[in-house]
Amino acid sequence: MKVTQYFLTTRTRSDRQSIEDMWIEATILNPDAVHIQHDGRIRKWKKIEAAGNRYLRVVLLEDGETVHNAFFDRRFQEKEI
Repeated sequence: MKVTQYFLTTRTRSDRQSIEDMWIEATILNPDAVHIQHDGRIRKWKKIEAAGNRYLRVVLLEDGETVHNAFFDRRFQEKEI
C-alpha cells in the first residue's frame, strides 16, 4: 500500500492506531461511497462492522492509490451514500 508521510505521521495518533490495513484496503477496493474533492483527492467511505459499524474514511491522492489519510468519520451519515 502506497502512503504519504502525512499518513505515517497521523497513524501514530492514539485514535488511529486501531485502524487495520485490511480495512483501509477494503475501503479502497469496495467503498460504500466515493467523493472527488476539488483538489483531485478522492474520499472513500466504508462501514467497518468489526469496528462497531463505524464508517472509515480513506483519502487518496489524485493518483487513486496513495493513501493520504484514514480515520473513522463520525459525521458521515448513511443517507449520504
